[in-house]
Amino acid sequence: MSLFRQWGPRLLTAAAFAMAAPVAAQDLSAFEPGPVFTDFGPHAPVEGVAELPSLSRFAIAFDVADQADDGTRNRGFESAARFINMHVAAGVPADRIDIAVVVHGRAVHDLVAGDGNGSQAMLRAMLDHGVRFIVCGQSAAANGVSKGELIEGVEMDLSAMTAHALLQQDGYTVNPF
Repeated sequence: MSLFRQWGPRLLTAAAFAMAAPVAAQDLSAFEPGPVFTDFGPHAPVEGVAELPSLSRFAIAFDVADQADDGTRNRGFESAARFINMHVAAGVPADRIDIAVVVHGRAVHDLVAGDGNGSQAMLRAMLDHGVRFIVCGQSAAANGVSKGELIEGVEMDLSAMTAHALLQQDGYTVNPF
């Protein structure tokens, strides 16, 4: 029997536990939502970081392709909310933050109206705040999602690539997270 067959699975399991340990040890007690979205988008204050100037302006595009687990909120959408909450808490006026969320892949299902969509309430609040959600038309077609099934206010573009190109022309930068 080869050494890998004998020890490989055990070593892989041990490595997985070793990598997961730091994640499990995280202390998220300082994280709170707000001030814009009070039910989601938690962030923590960071000591020693100066308050951002009120003249700061952000135009950020988030790229989301991963679908939420059944009944949960989409983590990519929540990251956009967290960005807004933490920057408003740091002194940037909410009206100086423009966010667009470009959605493609299986995540397009998190833009569909319906009782099983755990992201729906969060999405509605973000849309009401002016966050743009732009669905990739190619992903929608590939996943059998029509424009009529989308939550009201969600935009559809030819593709995610098209949406990102147009947003960049409008001065948006892509958030790498």
